[in-house]
Amino acid sequence: MDQKPLHISNRTPLLDRINVPADLRRFPESDLRQISDELRAELIDAVSITGGHFGAGLGVVELTVALHHVFETPHDRLIWDVGHQAYPHKILTGRRDRIRTIRQGGGLSGFTKRSESEYDPFGAAHSSTSISAGLGMAVARDFKGERRNVIAVIGDGAMSAGMAYEAMNNAGSMDARLIVILNDNDMSIAPPVGAMSAYLSRLLSSKSFLSLRHLAGEVARHLPKRLEHAARRAEELARSFVTGGTLFEELGFYYVGPIDGHNIDHLLPVLKNIRNSTETGPVLIHVVTEKGHGYLSAEQADDKWHSVAKFDVVTGAQAKTSSKAPSYTTVFAKSLIQEAEKDERIVAIGAAMPSGTGLNLFGDKFPKRCFDVGIAEQHAVTFAAGLAAEGMKPFAAIYSTFLQRAYDQVVHDVAIQKLPVRFAIDRAGLVGADGQTHSGSFDLAYLGVLPGFIIMAAGDEAELMHMVATCAAIDDAPSAVRFPRGDGMGVAMPEFGVPLEIGRGRIMREGTSIALLSLGGRLAECLKAAQELGAYGLSTTVADARFAKPLDTDLINRLVREHEVVITIEEGSIGGFGSHVLHYLATTGALDHGLKIRTMVLPDVFLEHDSPVAQYDTAGLNARHIVATALAALGREIAELPARA
Repeated sequence: MDQKPLHISNRTPLLDRINVPADLRRFPESDLRQISDELRAELIDAVSITGGHFGAGLGVVELTVALHHVFETPHDRLIWDVGHQAYPHKILTGRRDRIRTIRQGGGLSGFTKRSESEYDPFGAAHSSTSISAGLGMAVARDFKGERRNVIAVIGDGAMSAGMAYEAMNNAGSMDARLIVILNDNDMSIAPPVGAMSAYLSRLLSSKSFLSLRHLAGEVARHLPKRLEHAARRAEELARSFVTGGTLFEELGFYYVGPIDGHNIDHLLPVLKNIRNSTETGPVLIHVVTEKGHGYLSAEQADDKWHSVAKFDVVTGAQAKTSSKAPSYTTVFAKSLIQEAEKDERIVAIGAAMPSGTGLNLFGDKFPKRCFDVGIAEQHAVTFAAGLAAEGMKPFAAIYSTFLQRAYDQVVHDVAIQKLPVRFAIDRAGLVGADGQTHSGSFDLAYLGVLPGFIIMAAGDEAELMHMVATCAAIDDAPSAVRFPRGDGMGVAMPEFGVPLEIGRGRIMREGTSIALLSLGGRLAECLKAAQELGAYGLSTTVADARFAKPLDTDLINRLVREHEVVITIEEGSIGGFGSHVLHYLATTGALDHGLKIRTMVLPDVFLEHDSPVAQYDTAGLNARHIVATALAALGREIAELPARA
């Protein structure tokens, strides 16, 4: 049944009576349509104030209401894959009063989080983990002799990842009872969804059919092998003809669907049938939804408003941030386009984040040279390695946090074979509202230990242009350039990127007492700190290392030789650039003679979501922290600075 776009109202009389799902379960089924409408209105109003993930949540409003009405959450475990779709779930599970703090400092996480609520049994912000986690919970339940349902809700985008199929293959070979709901809002495998499909889904999920199927299976077992096989195939073919579930059946799942995910009357009987079934083994319920459903501006947008800034509910106009500097992501994309115009061997590979990495711009210019492989980072890296092995120049544009998922491929398929895959690592450092799961904290450490890797970090947007050109020129080793989220510093931009000399940094400001050796996006804070240190009478050098590997040992030796204090600053964890500098100085004996050296890195904690400025303040990596570190190394305190007029 088609639903018209919702007319927004601030009146939520039924939703106001729901604090937790137990309250929802006291309502008759006839009220669930209105509750869904009110829940959608609340979601729209909340995200218009905070911004955040939006389209996926709008698409699962009815499904969320139905799941919490049918199942006994939190006793029954409900796992939301990724968490983009979990905002309505948060509103219904005791967090409505805080929903307008989502992704804000001290507020709710934008993703599911175990420490936040008992209704979040498994935290997730990287996709495709729900089926594996759910299977683990189901097996644990059976070991303990408990009775509870385990339900994993996974989006069709997450089904592009190999991990989902690894989990399904494992689950299909076991008797553990697991319910997987495929939230299909973009897949082409779904046949038309309507009354006949709803009827068949109710029939196939009913106890009588499941029992009949079990009986038929028992009978078939006693037939000669040839006839048993024929009988089973006949049933599979009959069911796949009307449902399209062949793939999932082959993986060992009992398939039900497709079902209209916006029709409460279609959802409830199927969910209740599955809940009440005593059959063992995994079940997949195929639910078809529409991203952005019920809000016209989102429905009509190409990306269905996957993630939004604050917006006007009536007009749909999103708040725009003004900046005179281009974003690092845009600079990367335009730089790569420039290089590709000069070299037809350059191709780009992404993993389901074309706009986030700028590859949408590259793809518009070179559609046949741009490959989005879906949420499949492991495949993306080895695919790039194969391209490099045949003489192409692949750029793999993957967020730092997502590249973690393909580490073995980086080591085994790229580094060991010395293949010139170029990694464009966006979201390096802290990322703000997405929080700990999306922070690019570890790539310097996990790539820096790999022999032969060339690793760069852009201190400003002009340097990023040069580093993209450098990657394009490197044809005998793997390389990486990391850059932060957000806008650049507003520096003058060159017309073209020029390859840098490998392993050579640059001096940004000359001084004699303190040396600040920066790698990456803290360069502006280092320059600011140098100004403040000047007020203390401390002449300060600021150097941009540019390369984490190979180190510019000449630059390091000079800074050590000519300054009383040397401080390295990076937006990465321990084990990164500063550790490599310390190791070099230790092995050369430079630490044997009273050198005052400090390394400033991200703290050894997973930092909570907040604004980037606040996160870096918590991390101790802003200018005032650099100043305090320099003064402390000299035995002085920051309070010694005379008050300014």
